[in-house]
Amino acid sequence: MIPRLPDLLIEPLVRAALAEDLGRAGDVTSLATIDAEARFAAVFAARKDGRVAGLDCARIAVAALDSTATFEIVTPDGADAAPGAVLARVKGNARALLSAERVALNLLGRLSGIATLTRAYVRAIEGTGATITDTRKTTPGLRALEKYAVRCGGGVSHRFGLDDAILIKDNHVAACGSVGEAVRRAKAFAGHLMKVEVEVDGLDQLAEALAEGPDVILLDNFSLEDLRTAVHAVAGRAVLEASGGVTPETVRAIAETGVNVISVGALTHSAPTLDIGLDAA
Repeated sequence: MIPRLPDLLIEPLVRAALAEDLGRAGDVTSLATIDAEARFAAVFAARKDGRVAGLDCARIAVAALDSTATFEIVTPDGADAAPGAVLARVKGNARALLSAERVALNLLGRLSGIATLTRAYVRAIEGTGATITDTRKTTPGLRALEKYAVRCGGGVSHRFGLDDAILIKDNHVAACGSVGEAVRRAKAFAGHLMKVEVEVDGLDQLAEALAEGPDVILLDNFSLEDLRTAVHAVAGRAVLEASGGVTPETVRAIAETGVNVISVGALTHSAPTLDIGLDAA
């Protein structure tokens, strides 16, 4: 089971999306065409194969406009859905459900798309021992939801923000002066619970970084040959993360070099939305 995000975290995001959609006068189409007391029953259904994520967003969108509505989850987050599969059943005030429809589908489709793409990467490296992780290349305001979707797809979360781990990138090195000096400063700054990771762009920087004992070394845009050389040189003294231009077609070869982690920005910045609809039942 994927640990669910608390409603307290999701609700402000959903309400902001509803406020954006409802605008100054509400859903004028539903107000004009549907009786105030009319009831409506519908299902959220997948129209393509995919991994489900984001049902709580849909539930909260419905509940925000009709607190008496029922929302029954049929195919939970983290499960696979074939085309036509029912994800959830909903009943409530017709105006409310149709007013919540687009926000519910936008978030559910977006998060399920991320989970589905993550699933493809995870399946591609099965048996290698490597792990797929995300990055901070997320939609502003939706990071918690999108990283949750990565977990639903079988991936793991990289650092959540700038405050929970030290990751020394190339520009930090340029501003500091050298890889070694940057790692030394970072280790002196970090508490005993904070990891220190450093990005290197070649084997010469790898040797310099390794001498300072970082927890994790990010191998940026290394060739497969250089990845294998790095794995051999490090010999387990640090966690090795590969990154840079990773695709579903190349990820297995990268994993087979022996790296521990493969980070993929595309999981959140380029995932196509999964086609999901709300159909009258």
